[in-house]
Amino acid sequence: MRWRTILLQYCFLLVTFLLTALEAVPIDIDKTKVQNTHPVESAKIEPPDTGLYYDEYLKQVIDVLETDKHFREKLQKADIEEIKSGRLSKELDLVSHHVRTKLDELKRQEVGRLRMLIKAKLDSFQGVGMDHQALLKQFDHLNHMNPDKFESTDLDMLIKAATSDLEHYDKTRHEEFKKYEMMKEHERREYLKTLNEEKRKEEESRFEEMKKKHENHPKVNHPGSKDQLKEVWEETDGLDPNDFDPKTFFKLHDVNSDGFLDEQELEALFTKELEKVYDPKNEEDDMVEMEEERLRMREHVMNEVDINKDRLVTLEEFLKATEKKEFLEPDSWETLDRQQFFTEEELKEYENIIALQESELKKRAHELQKQKEELQRQHDQLEAQKLEYHQVIQQMEQKKLQAIPPSGPTGELKFEPRM
Repeated sequence: MRWRTILLQYCFLLVTFLLTALEAVPIDIDKTKVQNTHPVESAKIEPPDTGLYYDEYLKQVIDVLETDKHFREKLQKADIEEIKSGRLSKELDLVSHHVRTKLDELKRQEVGRLRMLIKAKLDSFQGVGMDHQALLKQFDHLNHMNPDKFESTDLDMLIKAATSDLEHYDKTRHEEFKKYEMMKEHERREYLKTLNEEKRKEEESRFEEMKKKHENHPKVNHPGSKDQLKEVWEETDGLDPNDFDPKTFFKLHDVNSDGFLDEQELEALFTKELEKVYDPKNEEDDMVEMEEERLRMREHVMNEVDINKDRLVTLEEFLKATEKKEFLEPDSWETLDRQQFFTEEELKEYENIIALQESELKKRAHELQKQKEELQRQHDQLEAQKLEYHQVIQQMEQKKLQAIPPSGPTGELKFEPRM
């Protein structure tokens, strides 16, 4: 289903750069059989979570739409621009009543989920009395004005929201990585301030030693070059490097046999190169940096190979890339250990932001402490009042008992003369 692949390929992004490396799948298949392999339409590979707060809703809507024959045929002929622009959303009016009913139910469930999410957040901030309907406006992946019916507007909004959010996903990951590196350097410098001069020199020397040790690694092949792909062909696929064939290589690493190399399948190709630089057992190797390196490699190959910019590589695009000079004679690849992630000015600005955040947190902590003390004071006051009321009641009970005249053995009142 090409339309489904195009739309759901956005969902094939990694949730976070902290995920461990995805290993390329070893293929033990005869090459002649691989060349005759056709995509298996029934095979389904469950995509990972995209990190979108409406990820499950997106997948469920696509699965339901796929069951409608008319809608599926229309979308099979659509290109990426038609899907992204939302022009095909009007086709929703022609789907079966059964499909529309399922979509309506999905939307009601999603609106209910969002309302519960809003309520939980409002409760935590003591904002129970706020308008839930007004807050729903911040969720731009559905039409909140009609919470019971899934309309063409909903499909249009869902596609545009997912496209926009996930197209910026890589940029967000780069920004988070930069912050991560600045935080590492900030914490290192703060730690050095706690040491005396002798210990500080030792720590600086150790830091430089680990840095050099990390930089001392084998040459990394240019991502997407013939040398890099042949290395995967030989070491991962276990095939003779002299028999390297781009078409066979493509079919081997199109793991789900959908006719495309998606972003996950491409990233898996760089595992061997990354293993030259990063080892989780080594203290000097940072696995977060490894995932940033993987992301940069994938982006580079996509920019070079993905001609129509649909974030998928077809066999035709792949074969055209192997005919370029860059494929046979690539430039050297500059790894992250050769780059400066931030300037001193950027680090200072980041540290100012951290200081401001810490100040706000301290202020908030102080306010919470005052609230806690006030609540404790009110609690103590209520306990004191409770004790006082209890004593008053006891005194009243005692006076009541004292006011009853004494009685004789048979219950008659006993007269006691006044002294």
